[in-house]
Amino acid sequence: MSMPGSYSAAPADYLIDRRRLRRKLTFWRLAAVAIVLLALIGLFARSIHAVQSPHIARININGVITGDDATAQLLKRAEDANVRAVILDIESPGGTTTGSEILYDQIRRVADKKPVVAVVGTMAASGAYIAALATDHIVAHQTSLVGSIGVLFEYPNVSKLLDTVGVQMETIKSSPLKASPNGFEPTSEAAKAALAALVTDSFDWFKALVKERRHMTDAELAAVADGRVFTGHLGLPLKLIDEIGGEREAIAWLEDKKGVTKGLSVETLKKPTEWKGLGLFGRAADWLGFSSLARVIDRSSERADASLLDGMVSIWQVSPNN
Repeated sequence: MSMPGSYSAAPADYLIDRRRLRRKLTFWRLAAVAIVLLALIGLFARSIHAVQSPHIARININGVITGDDATAQLLKRAEDANVRAVILDIESPGGTTTGSEILYDQIRRVADKKPVVAVVGTMAASGAYIAALATDHIVAHQTSLVGSIGVLFEYPNVSKLLDTVGVQMETIKSSPLKASPNGFEPTSEAAKAALAALVTDSFDWFKALVKERRHMTDAELAAVADGRVFTGHLGLPLKLIDEIGGEREAIAWLEDKKGVTKGLSVETLKKPTEWKGLGLFGRAADWLGFSSLARVIDRSSERADASLLDGMVSIWQVSPNN
């Protein structure tokens, strides 16, 4: 008989079953961890093998072009001896004119060493078309948008708003054209003429690039250099692109025309993310797709910042002025 307030001892069989169950749970937990680690090691080994074996590198040119260091690093990696050719997957409305020029020069340095082909997705307009011009061959879909050959300089003018609310900006400057336009006062005709000279000079450079790279006559250039975008279907006879298709056609061209070995794998060169600094765990996070959220945020920021670009831009955008 048990004493009042005491607990009855648990049956021995019950305790043994609890221990067995605990051991089984521990075993399966350790097995699950081991399986995940083995999978990660296998993926790591596969990625290392892909980098060290001959392959075609794919580089994504997305969002607003600014001549950023991350893209420059990708193009530098594409100069590796195991990279037999490069596919530029372009999906961009353009960007700053200077950033597009920088990107063009970087692509040409790669193209001097190995064949480079552009594959246009939805759009390769304006500054993005400058990037496509740097390649040896341009492939686009029937409905891709290409062209938008032109340069613009945009700035807000809130002088009428300031007059309405009774605010006046006082400025002391060394000469009438210093810091013009500033948006706080009506733009003078002299300032407009100075800006127009900048735009014309950059536009002439852009047109000369198109004429040289696409082997156009003056008449052919005039037909496409009015700022319009063209579909791939319309752009083919106008010499804006070389072929209708996608990555499959680009690879076939590399194999048939440039002697690239058939059957090579296509490996995407990725920009480093914040996860990369975490070693093996960083790679695991990247493989499991967590860094895709960072890429979505980056691309959203690029779209939001497109209207805030400084200086002259070569970009196609939907706005009341276009």
